[in-house]
Amino acid sequence: MTDNQLISPQSVCCNCLMADRHGQPRWQQGRLGCGRPVASLDQALPAQFECQMGFRVADIG
Repeated sequence: MTDNQLISPQSVCCNCLMADRHGQPRWQQGRLGCGRPVASLDQALPAQFECQMGFRVADIG
C-alpha cells in the first residue's frame, strides 16, 4: 500500500530478494516473514506490516 493506493505484490515483491520463489511476500501464519508489524489504531483494518523495502503490506485477500 502506498498512501491511498493499493499495489499488487506481483509488481513490488517480484524484485525483492526476500520474496518467495514465486515473487510473493513470505506469509507465515498470518504474519509477514520479511517485515515487521505496524501498529494500527483502527481494529477494523487488516494487520499491516512494513517490508524490508519500506512498503506497507496487508493480507486483504
